[in-house]
Amino acid sequence: MSFSAADHCYMAEALRLAELGRLSADPNPAVGCVIVKEDEVVGRGWHRAAGEPHAEVLALREAGTRSKGAVAYVTLEPCSHHGRTPPCTDALIEAGVAEVVVAMIDPFPANGGHGLELLVRAGIKVRSGLMEAAARALNQGFVSRFERGRPWLRVKLAISIDGRIAGPDGQSQWITGPAAREDTQRWRARASALLTGIGTVLADDPRLNLRLSGVDRQPLRVVADSQGRLPANARMLNLPGAILVASTQPAPWAREGVSWWQGPANRAGRLDLGALLDMLAERQVNELHVEAGAVLSGALLEAGLVDELLVYQAPVLLGQGQPMLTLPGMEKFDQRLHLDLIDSRRLGPDWRFLYRPQGG
Repeated sequence: MSFSAADHCYMAEALRLAELGRLSADPNPAVGCVIVKEDEVVGRGWHRAAGEPHAEVLALREAGTRSKGAVAYVTLEPCSHHGRTPPCTDALIEAGVAEVVVAMIDPFPANGGHGLELLVRAGIKVRSGLMEAAARALNQGFVSRFERGRPWLRVKLAISIDGRIAGPDGQSQWITGPAAREDTQRWRARASALLTGIGTVLADDPRLNLRLSGVDRQPLRVVADSQGRLPANARMLNLPGAILVASTQPAPWAREGVSWWQGPANRAGRLDLGALLDMLAERQVNELHVEAGAVLSGALLEAGLVDELLVYQAPVLLGQGQPMLTLPGMEKFDQRLHLDLIDSRRLGPDWRFLYRPQGG
């Protein structure tokens, strides 16, 4: 399909609107919509939170009667099913829009192209695929959950120049400075869930909560704890937000706000990480942000479950400290894992690098 320069400008505006819901729409996708009538934007909308009106409905409300004969630019195919809110296809048809331009097809099975079919049947012109790559990147976790059956997984690491995550005495607070730690909070805010391992809990007793001004929700906190060793007095248990403990053992204790999931073990007797991700996808986890030690982070990487490595590097040397990853299956040079550098930027004295495994 052909798209004009104006089409690109209007869809770029819709994508900017969608970005506003990136930290609040979860587990729904972030969606933006722009209504255009006679080369003028007459309505704008973005999806704020699950259960609230969708972007198309808000944009149509703002446009009012000017929606009739207008063009709607939407970052994701309008929904055609009844969920917490009525179908957006119905709203667009009733408003009398003449055309709908969509960035990407909705991967949600109940929609998956059906919404566009309904619009076409109603006599509305439909074009799709405009700025699709940007739309997919905006909702990479939502897309991953439905296309791959598992969340988009990001491992965060804070390291020294010599690749250590802790000193020889085990001390790791703080390797990086305030700017890097504040940036980490923004990445946490993007996630549906935060994952750590029992080793990190026992060693550091982390809070693992979201501390970002303007964001009220708390992502689900998940502890990978094969043998059920999580202390009932761990600090994170006394903070707001739900906690899920994933173990191969039955729950050793019960507490309000804490749920236990007993999953299968792998050959080594540890929690099957693939099964863990399958379960989290079923619980509507789109993006999984991992802040764990070398063992769990390394195991996720070796299992091919890591989509991104978010590495903060501080200008310090830690000598004989703990390595950033434990990769026992990588014994020869020709087994090295190649990464693509996606982004790099300076944060105070530190640097942040975003990598993706090649071929992932």
